[in-house]
Amino acid sequence: MALKENDEITVKINVDIEEFYKILKVKGYNIVNKFTMDDSYFIPNNLDISNMSIRDILSKAILTRYIVDNIPNDKIYQMITYKKKDITPEGVILGQESINCYVENIEQAKKLIKAIGYIEIMNIKENDLVYEKDGIQLCIKDIIDGDNLVEVETKYNEEYNTVEKIKEKLIKENLPIDLKNLYIKKAEIELNKRLKREG
Repeated sequence: MALKENDEITVKINVDIEEFYKILKVKGYNIVNKFTMDDSYFIPNNLDISNMSIRDILSKAILTRYIVDNIPNDKIYQMITYKKKDITPEGVILGQESINCYVENIEQAKKLIKAIGYIEIMNIKENDLVYEKDGIQLCIKDIIDGDNLVEVETKYNEEYNTVEKIKEKLIKENLPIDLKNLYIKKAEIELNKRLKREG
């Protein structure tokens, strides 16, 4: 069992992802990690989601997560994850934690989750590249059939250990990102699409 606590900023990329990679290289960023994630979201099968907000639906979800970490070697992580976030009505993340339970077989984990009364509501696959410069790490998330995002967490460097410090750094870097919304939530975007809701 592992518990992860940290804050993050996530923003949309305003250009083609290949162009964004080139911009990061020119600005002196280097690749320090590469991984893929395959997340399946499960909710209780008796949950009436018709009048629930996307955020409320996701607050009831548990995930299975299959990660292939390519650098330095192809290490595989399989886990059941529960995410707990303290979010304001405006979407600002005040605090969050992920509780991860590592498993040996992700397909068996899915069978167990279904057996105790959950149904799969969504699957998100992504290819991630992590770039670093001056102690700050940018995780570029290429969501399959989705948006391209940049995620920055507070855990990597004391110099950037608050959301405000990260925000200031991103502004100074002058990257082609949408700074109007610093708290994009990929799961909310993708579930909106799947349920064909506005927003």
